[in-house]
Amino acid sequence: MTRSDQSASSRSRKGHKEAKILIKIPSEIRYIKEVWLRILTDLKPYNVDSDTLFDVRLCVEEALRNAVVHGNRSDNRLFVNVSYWIKGADFNIEIENEGSGFDHRIIPDPTTDDNIMKSSGRGVYLLKNLMDSVEFNKTGNVIKMVKHLK
Repeated sequence: MTRSDQSASSRSRKGHKEAKILIKIPSEIRYIKEVWLRILTDLKPYNVDSDTLFDVRLCVEEALRNAVVHGNRSDNRLFVNVSYWIKGADFNIEIENEGSGFDHRIIPDPTTDDNIMKSSGRGVYLLKNLMDSVEFNKTGNVIKMVKHLK
């Protein structure tokens, strides 16, 4: 796992200096926990409530797992790039994989009768319901999520 800080000149909530953090991991699920632990550590100075921290952790873990397993097909020659930052009162994160992407518009609704008993297919649904904003690029290999810090 590699990490770098990119300085920003402005200040965010409670006067903390904004910085865009970049992390690059190989497509191996064993690195996922390191990433979300780092993010939660970086959020400590913002006194974020436990419910919001839980949502961030769960969504980062799910989005990273999707990038590693589905996006890069667990090919450890491919990488997942993570960048995150605080802007105002919002936590922002972008996760990019090197895979071919997918069409997020055709994911079946896991709450319908046909899908309710399936053991998979709930990840994007969770992301959209726990984060304040979720967007995918046109190719479907980049996800941007925003969570308002309470």
